[in-house]
Amino acid sequence: MQIEAIKGVIFDLDGTLVSSELDFSLIKAQIGCPCEQDLLDYIAQLPSAYMREEAMNIVHQHELLDAQHAKMLPGVSEAVNALKAKNIPMAIVTRNFDKAAAIKLQNNPLPIEIVLTRSDAPAKPDPSALNNIATLWNMSPSNLLYVAIFYMIFRQRIMPICVHVYTPPMLLLVMLARPIMYYMILRS
Repeated sequence: MQIEAIKGVIFDLDGTLVSSELDFSLIKAQIGCPCEQDLLDYIAQLPSAYMREEAMNIVHQHELLDAQHAKMLPGVSEAVNALKAKNIPMAIVTRNFDKAAAIKLQNNPLPIEIVLTRSDAPAKPDPSALNNIATLWNMSPSNLLYVAIFYMIFRQRIMPICVHVYTPPMLLLVMLARPIMYYMILRS
């Protein structure tokens, strides 16, 4: 894919735009989730609504605490401003719940209006939120760049619809220097 094919950019939030210190091992231990299992999948399969609610309350407490300390990562402001200058639409898709995402963005303002959380669409790796944005923008998913941290992309296999780079500073270099972009598409 050439850089000219990119018509829109969707960012992950934690570890991509802002810092995050969520201790997933601790959260999983507190709710009894096996280390190798996805936290949200584990909560969804708990046998009662009460157990699911209590587990989510623990997750929310951790996310809200993390949100208070999140800081914008180096290169993010420059990358976002470069995209804005090129009139490339941007959005954020995050596994955070809405209140935590709102706090992170309130404390680290970015000119990105579309923010979808797990409160708005099924959490990644489900591609629904990404597809919703492609539909909203009336674009083919193949024309979208999904920017996320490396391990999350591979762990979640989210790439059937998008191309990615690894970090906002790298995105800035791609947007400004226009080198050949390296990418990988994972098929489900």
